[in-house]
Amino acid sequence: MESPDLEVLTDDDLARRQRARHELMGPAVRALLDLSQRGELTTAHVELSAHTLGVHVRTVWRNLARARIGEPLRHSRGRFEITDDIRTLLAYHRGNVKAVHRELAQDAQKAGATPVSLSTLHRAVKRDLTPGDRAGLKSGIPASRGHDPHLRRPPTARNEEWEGDHKQAPVWVWADGRLVKPWVTWFCDCHTGMIMGWAVTPHFPHRGSILAALRSCILHGDGYGPAGGLPTRIRIDRGKDFLSHAVQDALGAFAVQVDVLPPYTPHLKGSIENLNRAATSMFFSTLPRYTRAQKLDARRRSGQKDPALTFEGFVELFAQWVKARNAEHTMAGYDDLTPLQWWNSDPVPLREVSAEDLHAFLLEGDRSTRVIHGHGIRFKGRDYMAGWMTGRSGTRVHIRFQPHHLDQIEVFDADNRHHLGSAYLADQATDEQIEQVYQARTERARRVRRDLRRAETLRRRRFKPHTTAGPAQTDTAMTRKEAAKELRTWRSSRPADDLPTDYMPRRITPPGRWAVPDTSTPSEEHL
Repeated sequence: MESPDLEVLTDDDLARRQRARHELMGPAVRALLDLSQRGELTTAHVELSAHTLGVHVRTVWRNLARARIGEPLRHSRGRFEITDDIRTLLAYHRGNVKAVHRELAQDAQKAGATPVSLSTLHRAVKRDLTPGDRAGLKSGIPASRGHDPHLRRPPTARNEEWEGDHKQAPVWVWADGRLVKPWVTWFCDCHTGMIMGWAVTPHFPHRGSILAALRSCILHGDGYGPAGGLPTRIRIDRGKDFLSHAVQDALGAFAVQVDVLPPYTPHLKGSIENLNRAATSMFFSTLPRYTRAQKLDARRRSGQKDPALTFEGFVELFAQWVKARNAEHTMAGYDDLTPLQWWNSDPVPLREVSAEDLHAFLLEGDRSTRVIHGHGIRFKGRDYMAGWMTGRSGTRVHIRFQPHHLDQIEVFDADNRHHLGSAYLADQATDEQIEQVYQARTERARRVRRDLRRAETLRRRRFKPHTTAGPAQTDTAMTRKEAAKELRTWRSSRPADDLPTDYMPRRITPPGRWAVPDTSTPSEEHL
């Protein structure tokens, strides 16, 4: 039976202690050597150092004698090291150490030298190359960057820094009779981790999605918030929708600094990237028709036959998750407080903006000046009408609108920029007419797609398999009759001006009264 006071050491513990002794031996011997040079060294000093290091007293005396004559404490053995040529071979073989060893062994055999063993090469690669270097030589720079540490930004205050991004939800939902993967456009506060606002679209987002999300971020109260106000700066990527004039003008009008990050640098906006990952693991993965669910075999995934959510249901569940994350999810790096608690504990005042000012600036402006006439306002080939236009014929106005939503526009006086009111599309088609137009477009696209597939089938050529080197040979069997029939069909369907220049029409026999030149070969007697 083992004694309770007996310490059981594993192999790792023994190796760790051995490394510690080697690391501390040098400072200990240098301290003893200094005492020896001053004439103060005693046996008690050596015994104390040996007891502390866990080695025999003779080991310390031996190392002290080496230090007095200038010899190194440990004799370094020549070991195999990774050179630049080996790094190049690792990059060439995509990080395959065994392939590099095979090539090194071939070179050593040609030179008549002893090749390095595979285990030695593995140890050298692990010792001389960092995990980032190994990942970079195998998969490239992005994989190497994943091993780099990133400093956290110093704490600031709420609304000091925002980050914005688009995120495609990996979930299939029903929208307008078809399955789509919706996109989320949102912004978060870097200091508190608060989700400031968001907008969801069933298609790829555009600048209108960004303006709608910014509106939900800045306003608070009446269904918005509870956080709100204007930020000091916003970090975004180089997406063309974020860099559009509408977004730049909207933010610049409120003196908000926009920091556009270099391309392919998601680590520079880590707050929103962490939020994207959190949404995937905490929310999207729990929904039906999750596109990254566990695989049942090579093609099928778990739950891929489940009924999909409607777009309305997805937006409702997403709004509930955002509210729960802001108010209930505690964060370890924020003293185990929720983002809402952290936000409310910050005494920094908010820069608030009225809804009327947001209504004016969070829209895209038309540079031209319009005039109210008898049919309303003409904009983009359409007429817009409103009741407040009565008696205002001839008034010069400016128009602002939400991108891709032209059923309503906002009208401002061209002279004093006063908001006159909203105008609505006149003679707007009914929902049934719009649905018929979309059905006609879908049917036309389906017909063209079917014709393209048939043409591709006719164009496709198959080739015979080869077991030895040789030219490619077609594997299509066709009779002469089938080839002639298809060529006749092809020629009859081509226009006359599309025929080849060397085309010769079939010869016909001329009438008897025509003078036909003699094309026979002259005999020798006429020569």
